[in-house]
Amino acid sequence: MKKFNIRKVLDGLTASSSGTASPQPGTNQNDVIQETLQSEHFQLCKTVRHGFPYQPSSMAFDPVQKILAIGTQSGAVRLFGRAGVECYCQHDSGAAVIQLQFLVNEGALVSALADDSVHLWNLRQKQPAILHTLKFNRERITFCHLPFQSKWLYIGTEKGNIHIVNVESFTLSGYVIMWNKAIELSSKSHPGPVVHISDNPMDEGKILIGFECGTVVLWDLKCKKADYRYNHDEAIHSVAWHHEGKQFTCSHSDGTLTTWNVRVPAKPTITITPHGKQPKDGKKPEPCKPILKVEYKTTRAGDAFVVMSGGLSYDTGCRRSCLTVMHGKSTAVLEMDYPIVDFLTLCETPYPNDFQEPYAVVVLLEKDLVVIDLEQIGYPIFENPYPLSIHESPVTCVEYFADCPPELIPALYSVGSRQKRQGYSKKEWPISGGNWGQGTLSYPEIIVTGHADGSIKFWDASAIMLQVLYKLKTAKVFEKALKGGKEEKPSTEIVDEDPFAIQTLSWCPESRMLCVAGVSAHVIIYRFSKQEMTTEVVQLLEVRMQGELNDVDSPDPAGDHPPTPSTPVPPSSSSPTQDGEPPEAQPFTSDDRPRDNVPGLKVWSAPLKQSPGYQVELVIQLVWVSGEPPQQITSLAVSSSDGLVVFGNSSGLAVVDYLQKSLLLNMSTSELYSPSDPYQRQPQSPRKTRQPSGGEGSMRSHLNVQLRVLNELMSTEVFLLPGSTTPTNSDDEHKQKRFIEMGTHPLSYYPSLLLSLYLSSLHYHPDAKDSLFSRSRSSSVTSIERESREAISSFHFSESFPRKTDSSPSPSLWLGTTQGTVLVLSLSLPPTGDQRLQQPVGVSSCGTLVRLKGGILTMAFLDSLGAVLPPSYEPWSEPNAPDEEKTRRRRPASPPPTQEGQDRQYAVVCSEKQAKVVGLPSQSCFFKHNITESSFVLRADVVQMAAGLCLACFCANGHIMTLSLPSLRPLLDVNYLPLTDMRIARTFCFSNLGQAMYLTSPTEIQRITYSQETCDNLQEMMGELFTPLETPEAPNRGFFKGLFGGGAQSLDREDLFGETAAGKASRSLAQHIPGPQGMEGMKGAASGVVGDLARARIALDERGQKLGELEDRTAAMMASADSFSKHAHDMMLKYKDKKWYQL
Repeated sequence: MKKFNIRKVLDGLTASSSGTASPQPGTNQNDVIQETLQSEHFQLCKTVRHGFPYQPSSMAFDPVQKILAIGTQSGAVRLFGRAGVECYCQHDSGAAVIQLQFLVNEGALVSALADDSVHLWNLRQKQPAILHTLKFNRERITFCHLPFQSKWLYIGTEKGNIHIVNVESFTLSGYVIMWNKAIELSSKSHPGPVVHISDNPMDEGKILIGFECGTVVLWDLKCKKADYRYNHDEAIHSVAWHHEGKQFTCSHSDGTLTTWNVRVPAKPTITITPHGKQPKDGKKPEPCKPILKVEYKTTRAGDAFVVMSGGLSYDTGCRRSCLTVMHGKSTAVLEMDYPIVDFLTLCETPYPNDFQEPYAVVVLLEKDLVVIDLEQIGYPIFENPYPLSIHESPVTCVEYFADCPPELIPALYSVGSRQKRQGYSKKEWPISGGNWGQGTLSYPEIIVTGHADGSIKFWDASAIMLQVLYKLKTAKVFEKALKGGKEEKPSTEIVDEDPFAIQTLSWCPESRMLCVAGVSAHVIIYRFSKQEMTTEVVQLLEVRMQGELNDVDSPDPAGDHPPTPSTPVPPSSSSPTQDGEPPEAQPFTSDDRPRDNVPGLKVWSAPLKQSPGYQVELVIQLVWVSGEPPQQITSLAVSSSDGLVVFGNSSGLAVVDYLQKSLLLNMSTSELYSPSDPYQRQPQSPRKTRQPSGGEGSMRSHLNVQLRVLNELMSTEVFLLPGSTTPTNSDDEHKQKRFIEMGTHPLSYYPSLLLSLYLSSLHYHPDAKDSLFSRSRSSSVTSIERESREAISSFHFSESFPRKTDSSPSPSLWLGTTQGTVLVLSLSLPPTGDQRLQQPVGVSSCGTLVRLKGGILTMAFLDSLGAVLPPSYEPWSEPNAPDEEKTRRRRPASPPPTQEGQDRQYAVVCSEKQAKVVGLPSQSCFFKHNITESSFVLRADVVQMAAGLCLACFCANGHIMTLSLPSLRPLLDVNYLPLTDMRIARTFCFSNLGQAMYLTSPTEIQRITYSQETCDNLQEMMGELFTPLETPEAPNRGFFKGLFGGGAQSLDREDLFGETAAGKASRSLAQHIPGPQGMEGMKGAASGVVGDLARARIALDERGQKLGELEDRTAAMMASADSFSKHAHDMMLKYKDKKWYQL
């Protein structure tokens, strides 16, 4: 960590910089602004993970605690209770979780991994931890089974053997069931891996072992032999017991279900093919797809439920996965949107030897979690309370807003509640375990996600929870292309045809103004309204942007057209063909002239009904220029107080007045350096008569061309050279390195441009490898010359001092470029009211403020006391209210001028390499800090902490840093997360009060904090998974079963599997590893399940000892009573016949 040094501050004061002036001599800003933030205010830690578990592999449910656990292929375990109770755990090895088993109502979980390790998790603490690990060395784990209320875990292996583990000590028992003893001695082949283990519900001394080959063995634990062997020709996938223990059902690879009587091993009593066609001649039905799992659940009042996955006929037209529910004579086939990973039937009782009374089925899909209500007609699904729909369409951009206006969340919820689907089950969500946290840190937090289908979701992220508030579909503004006469269903995969995908967004929470930019070079401006309205004509503004002056089109051969400014045009003026149908997607028109002045999408032409929520105010579209599609928008900002929207790309920038629906400024970045007033100059790109060409098809064709170019680029191994930001291959490594060292490469200092262009092209690459941190040239740019253009990277509206000579702040627009330049535009706004809607807004260039290394990422402004100056805004008011109720905010009066020569504001500017603090209006650089030399900053924001302001940065090398303001003193530098995934670079966000987040997988959001206060209160804020509950009473055996011994038979497994009876297991078979927490883990164990089990056992021993002592005392008292009775009887006989006077 770099220490703060006054010499370096002085060096920064005297450093020469383009467009900056040296500070006034003798001025010491530290005497004016007192910084309150210190290093002890910062600590980095993860808080919570939201979303659907990425690539799920297994599932388990605790029927008493009502907690659901889901394991993934990356070694993660997600635990879910009631809404708002979630927990994330991670195995260090990262191996796939193949099976999970709860210690029911004990607050513990056993996980089996693909690397042949078994782990015991303690769930009695808010952050679960591993207590024990057992790593098998010589055998591969294939199946685990933990009987209810047992401490002995059965582990089946690939060799066909079964080992037994004591979950208290996590040691192996010497009792082993070898495969060659389980199968018939006459068998000449190996039975294959163990695919199923379960104990007989009515006799704990008998376990059922299923081998992959189709053999099932009923093993007697006491006698150590096989009682019965059941052989079938087809491979077995799963086995399910009837609760009376007299029969069981197997599912097979040919789509059949076989039901066996325990005492009749010769052949199954029933064989059915649920989805097979029954031939009329009595032959065997045609084979179907494998039934991967079956569960058989009984009820007291009616027929049993048979639930299974798979088993459909091969010639069935349905390609989706299905869950089949058979109840009596009815069979329901429930189609799922994604392949089924696993399912569990939820029952009223945890005891396997009682009527199960199933009430729901939890179905784990590859990309969703569905719970089906079995007790209502039609089997409706429960409404899922978890935020598992983040990936409903792939996330393309994310923004995080902490400490929002308190009335904003209720407003979004009120309009979002009307969007909820109907037809859900009326019952409460059955996974209802755990308790909410009791944290005191609670302030409104909102996460906004943009998606590939053009939708935008607003999430309530307060108090480390996540709940969807409102969903906006931006694609409704445009006409959708139809394929084969019908609209295509949206996909959860990013494909090459996502013309509505959200590129970036700008949202003002105070005014509720929303501005969205899409990949088809379109911008949509929304206002928030609580009232429904119908827009007769969607307001459309078409903008023609081209980068350099030499790109101006040649005159039209048919004749010159007079220059016409960009004005709103009705959607019907979009260029249809003569027959009204869009033409083929070609970059040239039918007469071989290049396409020109044609937008990429066609705006909805009919009246548009807009529901309460966000409603379209204006649509802006960039049009084609001389056969070239418009460049994608890289930066965007909206100012509600000014009524302006600004957006930029590699061609330049455009400023739009959305109140007057007019274009104020449209020019290239290089022209901004000119001192001339841009508002007075003629438009550089005169509008031409639109060619008859279709926009949407051509744009899609161009995106397909982009995809092919990107595929070619991705086919070559791409990597980064140290200190460079451009991709090279191994053949040109030497030349490229020399080229960069000479400093002639135009992109060597501008990684943000390549990064943004690569990420934009990544939206259209369905097989892009996000795990590779490789950059490629944008497929939308055809040459290095195009890439070397100076693009706009950031905007900031402010009431500031755009010129050195200004004595009072005025509206201004500050913009940063990919080459590190900060430019200023002065805004001249008419008075509010009717004049604002009639008089034009003036825009003039004020030149360059400062220049930094690397592209500009963020800008902010501080007042003379060091407090942040938020952008001015117009408070929200109902836009559809009557005119007399509408009020527009007047701009606050400027503060009185201070002493001559004293700076009244400070501009904080951060680039990919540096940060500077510049005084205004003097434009003197007071502080400068080189953030990184070997890497570059991906995301930077000026954030408000509880104790002051700081600049937060996330670097490509994984470091998260904070700098004090205004002195840029390093406060935090933690190597948190190496950038191995481009998704992280695209979605990392900082927010106020020490909050940050990023997309850690395509389906999950990871939230982190860098605030010491939040870390200290995190344990209180987190929910509790384990709640002390009484285990339900065991089923009543009944009088006759108790009299004749027909009830469940118990087994003392300690006598069978303990070291005394079974001996010790081989040390080379498995290695015991204590929990990774050391003494902390031991303390956790003492308060966890193992300690509780040990204490319970000690208490039982003490109780037994006390009962023994009581029995001894009772026996002594009985003997004393017998002696007293005998003496009393003898005394009676002695004096029975004597008179009283003879005594």
